[in-house]
Amino acid sequence: MPERVELKETMESPQIDIAVVGAGPQALTLVTHLLQKRPKMRGRVQVFDPAGIWLHQWQHQFGAQGIPYLRSPAVHHPAPNPYDLRRFAESRPDDLLKPYDRPSTALFQEFCQHLVQDWDLAGWIRPHRVTRIHSLRPHFQLDLDDGSCVIARRVVVATGSPLLQIPDWAQAVPEYPADRLCHSSAVDLRSLSHPLSERILIVGGGLTSGHLAWGALNRGAQVILLYRRALRGRLFDTDPGWLGPKYLKGFQEEPNWYTRGSMVQSARDGGSLTPELMTQLRQAQRSGALQIRENCQVRQIQWQGSEWQVGCEGGTSLQGDRIWLATGYRFDVSADPLWQDLRRQHPVQEIGGLPVLEEDLRWPGCHLYVMGGLAALHLGPTARNLWGARSACERIVPSLLHPPFLSAIPEPLADHR
Repeated sequence: MPERVELKETMESPQIDIAVVGAGPQALTLVTHLLQKRPKMRGRVQVFDPAGIWLHQWQHQFGAQGIPYLRSPAVHHPAPNPYDLRRFAESRPDDLLKPYDRPSTALFQEFCQHLVQDWDLAGWIRPHRVTRIHSLRPHFQLDLDDGSCVIARRVVVATGSPLLQIPDWAQAVPEYPADRLCHSSAVDLRSLSHPLSERILIVGGGLTSGHLAWGALNRGAQVILLYRRALRGRLFDTDPGWLGPKYLKGFQEEPNWYTRGSMVQSARDGGSLTPELMTQLRQAQRSGALQIRENCQVRQIQWQGSEWQVGCEGGTSLQGDRIWLATGYRFDVSADPLWQDLRRQHPVQEIGGLPVLEEDLRWPGCHLYVMGGLAALHLGPTARNLWGARSACERIVPSLLHPPFLSAIPEPLADHR
């Protein structure tokens, strides 16, 4: 049998009913849907997030990258009623971008703050990061970043991924100034000087690379965008068919988990730009302010003491003062420290780092639920988005209100394939 984990603090450890890990849009969606179904759950849920406030990381990222509009339509948001955001925006139609009424960042932030106030959620968050989760059968011990722990009957993990996607060629560089090569998560356009008389190379084919390029151009930088294939414009980050039965029906009827994993990866397909941002960048390219290198695969980079030398496939050589990696995140329970104890105690099948869960998004053998990108094998490629949060709640909330009986603890899997 899997090893048991002993309590750090037996009688002294605080005990709660439901622990929610993370305080972003996914967690806010869960809490509002849970309270709508069962108002008596108030006081039985605690949320854990190091910032101590709702949507802190989300707001920081949008501000740091200068993102003016969401990529999701107005009906996708954390409130239970899909039309609440439109009603909230009745007096400010300019904050809804046609088509599909995509909300401005400012409008969405204000709407979420309205939800926090309206549902009286401000005091729900404990300002701590959960570092490990141990199964105590049937409860859980959550280790916190201050060395303390809490005991919870049920847990919902509603976080993004902490795992940065870093290309091999970037990891191979021996020494360089720390501020000259960084992941996009460390870039804050608001902190850059103006004018910024530097050459910035941005690697990546998604929306983040486009926003960073536009922000750097507006601060006077010379920007080179490097795409390993052709630049692509798309209104949403996946085909709209993934929001309904057009694609989801076949996806959910597919019995092979490896096929599902391939479908998720193919649907997200490496990133794209919204049509309006693509138009802006093409105009900047035609004016000579921006270089766009399509079908350009980076092979190696070297720091030459004052600048980067970048070698690309085919012999192309580029120079720059900074390199920003807009290469995204990866979802992989086998590499994230948060999951390691649970993986040992309740082994599950894993497909490309994604766990195979129960239909109610429970980790098999226990009362821990998974939201976000790690639930993609069940929810499809929109699992990490606002629509995915709503879809997850349709499965998780009924199960939280009527938890299933766990008759047995599964033995470790002999072969995860």
